[in-house]
Amino acid sequence: MYACDKKTIIRAGWLIDGAGGPVRRHGCFRIQEGRIAELDASWPAAGSGMDFTDCTILPGLVDAHVHLSMSGTTDPETRQWQLDADYAGMAPVISGHIRDLLAHGVVAVRDGGDHHGHVHRYRLDHGDACPLAVRTAGRAWHRKGRYGRLIGRFPAEGQSLGEAVSAGTDAIDHLKIVNSGLNSLTGFGKETAPQFGAEELAAAVRAASARGWPVMVHANGREPVRMAVEAGCRSIEHGFFMGEDNLKRMADRGTFWVPTAGTMTAYAATLPGGGAESDGARRNAEAQLEQLARARELGVRVALGTDAGSMGVFHGAGVIEEMRLLMSAGYSITEAIRCAATNGAELLNLPEAGPLKAGRSATFAAVDGPPSDLPESLGRVRCVCINGRFLADIGRTSKPLPP
Repeated sequence: MYACDKKTIIRAGWLIDGAGGPVRRHGCFRIQEGRIAELDASWPAAGSGMDFTDCTILPGLVDAHVHLSMSGTTDPETRQWQLDADYAGMAPVISGHIRDLLAHGVVAVRDGGDHHGHVHRYRLDHGDACPLAVRTAGRAWHRKGRYGRLIGRFPAEGQSLGEAVSAGTDAIDHLKIVNSGLNSLTGFGKETAPQFGAEELAAAVRAASARGWPVMVHANGREPVRMAVEAGCRSIEHGFFMGEDNLKRMADRGTFWVPTAGTMTAYAATLPGGGAESDGARRNAEAQLEQLARARELGVRVALGTDAGSMGVFHGAGVIEEMRLLMSAGYSITEAIRCAATNGAELLNLPEAGPLKAGRSATFAAVDGPPSDLPESLGRVRCVCINGRFLADIGRTSKPLPP
């Protein structure tokens, strides 16, 4: 990285503040000691300041649901290798995913867990040296015999979920609980039973709160989502087929929703065309877009999350698809960026990210072209600046994944 001078003027062709405000033409702001000292500063004389007049500047983005230990590859041997690999094998893969995210303007992620806790160890090992802010759950919690082994563990025999959470010793950033199964690709709208009872789930949320851990809950279907919202979880992950009543509950309580709609479009694109599963994935995606449109009307706080690492969902590039789907559901580009920047930063409690306004951290990305090129132009990021320091190299990795 290299730092700005004590006072640096940034000249943008277009500026999106991430707070939902209109696009500013010929936006300009001044950075001082890593923060935005003045927004809409006077336009400097030609040749002065840093010139991004052919770019759109937007806040650094947050992907609120990733699995850094997995890639979006569809190759079954590679996917199995990633699930079985030790930390030494996975560390360079995680580093590659971080480069891919930065290359798409993502400055922070919330990891949803892996079976071995490799991502948590990576964050502890790299600390402040990692340019990307990584928030980790370590290993998620699921019911024994139910979905979740790929990303976590289950309480010991005779131990409740709340007791297991209280006994945890890892210095994690948030707790991940799995409270439903996966979406069916052949039985449209089929719901699975909750993994944990209402009292047990509520006790786990209280135990997490006592440790300072917000709770993200994997939940699809009406009952699993209702229980998670009423238990006081911070965010609902996925939320397929949860229904309007749950959307209203979330709006009333301020619960975040991370819809990960792109998982289903990825399945539809990667599974054999014309088959029941690809058709089911497409229908699931369409149903999720209908829920997103209603969430926008109700004022649900939506944070962008891709579930990168799922089959066909790639780190960094997945943000483009997720943003495109938000726009398909009726969100404007400025609203979609608010979901990906301001809402994501609030969900992760990240003071170093969020909207571009005076007094806040100078954390942003410059992408080639006007706002009308978004979100596709996130694949053409010119530069990334974090806390007033520009990353020297954000090129995407071209190295193949291990066999």
